[in-house]
Amino acid sequence: MYHLIKKYKLTAVHLMVIILGFTGVLGKLISLETIHLVWYRMGFSFLSLALFLFFNRQPFTVSKQDFFGILGVGTLVTLHWLCFFESIKISTISVAVVCLSTSSLFSALIEPIFFKRKLLAYEVIMGVIVILALAFVMGTETMYLWGYIYGITSALLGTLFTLFNAKYIKKVGAAQITMIEMLAGVIIISCLLLFQQDFTVFTSSISITDFYYLIILAVLCTSMVFVWMTEIMRYITPYSLIMAINLEPIYSIILALLIFGNNELMSSSFYIGSSVIIGVVFLEGYLKNKQ
Repeated sequence: MYHLIKKYKLTAVHLMVIILGFTGVLGKLISLETIHLVWYRMGFSFLSLALFLFFNRQPFTVSKQDFFGILGVGTLVTLHWLCFFESIKISTISVAVVCLSTSSLFSALIEPIFFKRKLLAYEVIMGVIVILALAFVMGTETMYLWGYIYGITSALLGTLFTLFNAKYIKKVGAAQITMIEMLAGVIIISCLLLFQQDFTVFTSSISITDFYYLIILAVLCTSMVFVWMTEIMRYITPYSLIMAINLEPIYSIILALLIFGNNELMSSSFYIGSSVIIGVVFLEGYLKNKQ
């Protein structure tokens, strides 16, 4: 597979982003509650990555300190997915993915604090534009207010765990990091369910349709994409990858409209505001690459 990725690298990266675009669609199709959905996703992802490492004979060499640090990052990943899928469940896929696209802007604003560098003027200006665009969209789609709140929270959490992952990726393999983070999610949600005396996920069976969707979500849209993304970075620049990933909201919105039709149709104000947000995200990536 790797030689095909090398040969058709640009096709491969856009195919990967389209697969990522199905994440929101699958979240809507799966009938489980958000907390159960995320538990199964992280559990199946953990198992698939463990099998991947085993059959590829990759040694699990992680220090005790890094292991517990990555478990902590896994808490952020878990909360990120809980917020993202809850946003989808209570609003629409379009709302969730547009909010998620603000991750790049959150990153631009948080990175200076995280890495102790100066905040650039254009980062502040773009942050203000995104806030105004979100306020405009939310003002016209008040019925989805909590969908926006969960979606924006998801974007913030996604930015934080990405920044922490950047610290560990220098020392630990991507598949190992992801597997530990998936394990953290399974443990955290299991403890939460036990505390709430919710034993449904442990005692009840799920429908065969949900099972198939969960396997696709966990293996194809999570484990495989993470490994795939790591391999693609050998052949293209980080800028090209970031620009391609910024297309995910567009792919997701198109897929949602094709699959769910009028149920995903939003007002013209939503699409205007969303276009501004996605445009700013692209511009931010371009300016960062020019530095």
